[in-house]
Amino acid sequence: MMTNTLAISLALSFFWAFLVALFAVPSIIYIAHLKNMLDTPNVRTVHESLTPRLGGVAVFAGFMSALTIFAPMGNGLQQLLAGCIVLFFVGLKDDLVSISVSKKFVGQLLATGIVMIMADIRVTSFQGILGIYELPIGISYAFTFLAIVGITNAINLIDGLDGLAGTITLIIVSTFGYYFYAYGGENYQNYVYVAVCVIGGMLGFLRYNFHRATIFMGDTGSLLCGFIVSILTIQFIEMGKNVGGAFGSSSPAVALGILFVPLFDTLRVFTVRMMAGRSPFSPDKNHIHHRILAMGFQQISTVMLLGLLNLVVILFVINFAYLGNILLIAALAVFSVVLSVFLGVYQNRSAQQRVAS
Repeated sequence: MMTNTLAISLALSFFWAFLVALFAVPSIIYIAHLKNMLDTPNVRTVHESLTPRLGGVAVFAGFMSALTIFAPMGNGLQQLLAGCIVLFFVGLKDDLVSISVSKKFVGQLLATGIVMIMADIRVTSFQGILGIYELPIGISYAFTFLAIVGITNAINLIDGLDGLAGTITLIIVSTFGYYFYAYGGENYQNYVYVAVCVIGGMLGFLRYNFHRATIFMGDTGSLLCGFIVSILTIQFIEMGKNVGGAFGSSSPAVALGILFVPLFDTLRVFTVRMMAGRSPFSPDKNHIHHRILAMGFQQISTVMLLGLLNLVVILFVINFAYLGNILLIAALAVFSVVLSVFLGVYQNRSAQQRVAS
């Protein structure tokens, strides 16, 4: 009976978020064009026409309204919503008038502080990685802060093609949501609502965001989604400490695999920029989706390819979770290096061909 009630409540949450986002987007597009709040193409972007970038407003409206109506607010959800509201307004201001990296960071610091300090959402153990188990309180807070900010910005940075950030977010959130549903128990099962509300809101938005997109997610959406994904990741890792959890002590490595595409892209781009003597935050067209586009793929096929890549890695870490954290992380690292070398070699060959022609 309890399961049926939960299933009905989750279904209502999904449809509410989906319908709110679906019907909000056309109004946002209309107002954005009316008030000339449009994203202008430049050398770093792939799109070629003036396009609104306030799609995150629709995702936020669907997610927030569905979660507050249907979800139980315990176990940190109230603080999660407070952090989402902070980042929503940070992203909204950046989409409308553009703000500095430092001001974005202050917003992320505030949102992270709310969930860490007020809800005590943090990574408390490395679960045996490098022989480390329980973390001292100071290291726990520091590592959690880096994890939340890092994952939030990784999702933000992957938002470079029509439908890409939304698709990757859907895959990640759906995976976490399933395991919260199956293994969450009373301490984590309400995070299923978070996942379902994100999925509903994102699907309503993606109706208008796939190539050729009539609206972009913008920082309003990507910061919001990245923050939610980071909290789900931390709770997933902590859930692994429970008896009877899905992956036990291997949950940190499994979480890294679930986040593979955005984390790989961010680490690779930052490394390439710093090796070139530039700031890791300096914009360029060296993201993984730019490299795949340069191979001749279209936008839709690039998005599908990266979604498939993330799914394959997720299936790998899930099926080989019994290997433990060290071997799984080593396998992910080796695969990342191979993929980076492949992308670099192809980039060099493409440049040589352009010079020769």
